[in-house]
Amino acid sequence: MLRPKPPKCKTLAFTSLNHFHKTLISPKFLSLTTFHDQTQQLQTQILEPNFTPTILDSNTYTNLLKFSIESKNPILGKLVHTHLIKTCSHQPLFLQNNLVNMYCKCGKLDNARKVFDRMLEPDVISWNSLVSGYSQLGLYEKSINVFKEARRDSRVELDKFSYASALCVCSRTGDVELGKMVHGLIVVSGLSRLVFLTNLLIDMYSKCSCVDDARVVFENSYEVDDVSWNSLIAGYAQMGLYKRTLDVFVRMHRDGFQLNSFALGSVLKACCSCFNGSILFGKMLHGCIVKLGLDVDVVVMTALLDMYSKIGDFCDAIRIFRLMSHRNVIMYNAMIAGFSRLETDGSEELSEESMILFAEMLKEGLKPTKFTFSSILKACNAVEAFEYGKQLHAQIHKYKLQSDEFIGSGLVELYSISGLSEDGLRCFHATPRLDIVSWTSMIAVCVRNGQFEQALRLFCEALAFKMKPDEYTISITLSACANLAAERSGEQIQGHAVKTGFGQFKIVGNSQICMYAKSGDIDAAELTFKEMENCDLVSWSVMISSHAQHGCASDALSLFEVMKGCDVAPNLVTYLGVLTACSHGGLVAEGLWYFESMKSDHGLKPNAKHCACIVDLLGRAGRLADAENFIMSSGFKVDPVMWRALLGACRIHGDIVTGKRIAERVIELEPQAAASYVLLYNIYSDAGIQLPATNIRDLMKDRGVKKEPGLSWIQVSSSVHSFVVGDKSHLQRQSIYRKLEEMLEKIEKIGYVSQQESKNSLVVNYHSEKLAVSFGMISLPKSAPIRVMKNLRVCPDCHTMMKFVSKAESREIVLRDPIRFHRFRDGSCSCRDYW
Repeated sequence: MLRPKPPKCKTLAFTSLNHFHKTLISPKFLSLTTFHDQTQQLQTQILEPNFTPTILDSNTYTNLLKFSIESKNPILGKLVHTHLIKTCSHQPLFLQNNLVNMYCKCGKLDNARKVFDRMLEPDVISWNSLVSGYSQLGLYEKSINVFKEARRDSRVELDKFSYASALCVCSRTGDVELGKMVHGLIVVSGLSRLVFLTNLLIDMYSKCSCVDDARVVFENSYEVDDVSWNSLIAGYAQMGLYKRTLDVFVRMHRDGFQLNSFALGSVLKACCSCFNGSILFGKMLHGCIVKLGLDVDVVVMTALLDMYSKIGDFCDAIRIFRLMSHRNVIMYNAMIAGFSRLETDGSEELSEESMILFAEMLKEGLKPTKFTFSSILKACNAVEAFEYGKQLHAQIHKYKLQSDEFIGSGLVELYSISGLSEDGLRCFHATPRLDIVSWTSMIAVCVRNGQFEQALRLFCEALAFKMKPDEYTISITLSACANLAAERSGEQIQGHAVKTGFGQFKIVGNSQICMYAKSGDIDAAELTFKEMENCDLVSWSVMISSHAQHGCASDALSLFEVMKGCDVAPNLVTYLGVLTACSHGGLVAEGLWYFESMKSDHGLKPNAKHCACIVDLLGRAGRLADAENFIMSSGFKVDPVMWRALLGACRIHGDIVTGKRIAERVIELEPQAAASYVLLYNIYSDAGIQLPATNIRDLMKDRGVKKEPGLSWIQVSSSVHSFVVGDKSHLQRQSIYRKLEEMLEKIEKIGYVSQQESKNSLVVNYHSEKLAVSFGMISLPKSAPIRVMKNLRVCPDCHTMMKFVSKAESREIVLRDPIRFHRFRDGSCSCRDYW
């Protein structure tokens, strides 16, 4: 027989709620399902129309609200609040305070404020709960406003906890002026004798970077304890005042206070700065730690391990690491970071140690942190371990840490050094918190990988996102403009630098010189150099190299002598510019003298680039045998760059025999480099020997060697226009070819004779640089010089044609190839046909 359901009455409600309360203290309640079911049961009973709730005792309400705070779930708290409203027309003040505290701790500040505003007479606990609640959620302005309201309430006398909450706000916001006002209120209230507030004042001043004020509070306090000393020591350590940190620590020990893990951690951090005597002091602390029995303290030993790894004493760091039976994540992080710091030379052995530690850490079941992945990525990038890096990327996704800006920067670098810039860019855009350092790194990656247009786009994006570029961002972006020869874009960035005040930085000025010089405007580069104050070595070196690239050998050498007169010691880069100037100017004697001078007068050891300049210098002068002997004695005889420079000289002087022999050597050293095959092909072609030339082309085809196609580009307004040989893709192609035919007809009347390339190829007349010049003629005003850039060396016919065009059209033409600049004016070139 079925029993009838009991009626819904007070007894049932009371029994059910008591059952709910008992469940709170049972292990079974830890189950989320049980919690949900019981909460639903209580909610159903409260919302039942015929249900009349029974008043519970105060302890029950208090425990329910306490559990709501501990579980960080406001649902239970709201149900208890609802039950209170239904059962108690007048709620006790202490229960109202518990409700305010519960809502604050659960992040429901609006509910907390509503409960507070309904209080007839809130006490100091009520105000403190609200001030603390706003502070904990980062609503510091509201927290201080509530603190000010409390001060205006004549019924309430603020206590130490009121001032403690206000001081915490000052510490977190760095508002030292407000902190001083609160300090004054503490003194007026007579609470300044409390060591609790003394410690908070020391902490507040330290975090506001006013550690001297913290010291004054400390010295004038009525009472200090361990926390006082620890706070002052930590304040000096955070400010980088490491010697003062040690002084306070020694005084703490002398005054009889027991050394603890917190103080030792701050002092060991100070010993990482490697000032005079810090290493010795750190080792003495190690002895004290062992003597005090703190060598089993994980916090202290972690700090000690970090100190040894940062000062480079890895033997002791490893010894401590291996001795610790229970290793934590921080210890592993310290070791991995230490190996990463030693990997600046790209040591594979150190990198492998970092990776072994990382694997060991995972085996022990420890969860890697952001710092772990940031450090291991540095190790991975140092030795370009791309495959391992991809596995790390998978682990980063597994632990959902890909949004961290430091990890994001490491991933960007990983894919960038692997040549996968697009993947690096995806990692960059996937990072939610990007600062100007991140943007600058990504722009630098694009410049390093030759993606100069992408670098400029990123700079514009950074401005659109309200980022404020610094001097490094501007310098790198100007480098992108320099490589593109995009003078107009460079001028706009220069204007931005002047407007923002970064134009005065030397790094920006040096990049600006380089940008103008590589864009073909040597006059603007020289003007920038003259306007710079206190030019450094980089400024002088860039200007000397710029003159050298523009064929102004005498200007480069004169500037070099002026630099030495200013007591600026040259370096390898400076001498490379000087030797380049001598090579391009045909100054053989001067070049050889400067080469010896850099060794004898300045103790500089020439590298392969300097020696290649001497080979080029001798080769251009026709001293091919001397150039070959120099290579054999230079110590760089296995460097293909040296032999390719000599091969270029063989083409200039038409030496087929030597050229063939040198070409065989350089092709053996670098079989996939197209430049060597092309030079040998041109030697045969110039001599009219077609069969060997054809054989060279067939050999390139058989070996899969592809010649880089010739590309020329010119900037008009803010756009860059590119051309290849016989290009028909440009929107203004009809006007371009019409102007080109017009120019050819005009210069043929004054002596120009077009040369044809080998059979079955396009005529020289439609080379990319000629199309670019033709486009410049119809697009730029007559007063503006035409500046064209090319990725390959200009051919003899194009060089000849440009001289005639400059005369016939009365236009200045600047043509840059990978080797040098050619400035054509009135039928002559700045290289004086020595190129």
